[in-house]
Amino acid sequence: MKRRILLVDDELAILLTLRAVLEMNGFNVDTATSAREAERKMRNDLFQMVITDMRMESEAAGYDVIRAARQQPYDPAIAILTAYPSLGNQWQMEGAHSLLVKPVNTDELLRQLEALLITHQDHKAGAKPQMPKTAVRAVPVNHAGATHSATAGGKAV
Repeated sequence: MKRRILLVDDELAILLTLRAVLEMNGFNVDTATSAREAERKMRNDLFQMVITDMRMESEAAGYDVIRAARQQPYDPAIAILTAYPSLGNQWQMEGAHSLLVKPVNTDELLRQLEALLITHQDHKAGAKPQMPKTAVRAVPVNHAGATHSATAGGKAV
């Protein structure tokens, strides 16, 4: 079964690009272009994850999406995707589980989403978080900003 994501962003180019990337990587993606549309979709469908932009019809519309997601009985993982990372810790106080900063590298985005889904599912199940055998290790970054390649089973990831 494909994992369902609700992607919320008022910038159509970003919405369509992210949807395509996520669908090519095995996710079933529904989209919304406003907090109000996202709230309606969350009431009428089930999602394993909600990813929302922060600034849409208002400066803090993303918080409306987060609050609506937290009210859903199916308890989706929640991530904010924003170009304005200076949110302090309010995003955590509102109940989001992850903060993703635009622009984000596709591989890094997918790694972070997979990690969030696993951690959130473990939390919901009341289990101690465990790394699955196929998990990708964090990629260390040196001080010059270049990444070192990590390997899993002898293959670079």
